[in-house]
Amino acid sequence: MSSATIKTAKGDMEVEFFDADAPNTVANFTKLAKQGFYNGLTFHRVIPDFVIQGGCPNGTGTGGPGWKIKCETSGGNQRHDRGVLSMAHAGKDTGGSQFFICHSRSNTAHLDRMHTCFGKVTKGLEVIDAIKAGDKIVSIDVRD
Repeated sequence: MSSATIKTAKGDMEVEFFDADAPNTVANFTKLAKQGFYNGLTFHRVIPDFVIQGGCPNGTGTGGPGWKIKCETSGGNQRHDRGVLSMAHAGKDTGGSQFFICHSRSNTAHLDRMHTCFGKVTKGLEVIDAIKAGDKIVSIDVRD
């Protein structure tokens, strides 16, 4: 199982990816992370008890990497629980670089099988609660 550390000014989040359940989404995210795409980008959308969202190069929720990927919602691990990383999109098969991390299950269950869950925070869950809109992603260090 591949993993990563998402480093922020508010602390680090250790992530394990769902390689078997969302292989293309994991590959896309880790490719961007290894290229430094996420370094310095902000969490532009923060909704308490829902999600923190980042990965937009414009900082507004309108940008992406220049391509779109297909959703992978039919495999296992497709529950939007606390700490789950999921691909943001503007409709089926339109994801690219934006992702969100869930605060809790109570307000995210309706996203199951609508957005691709591709990993989960295993350490540093408190960082999710500390992130505010505009906080930066310092870097994402991927381990294969």
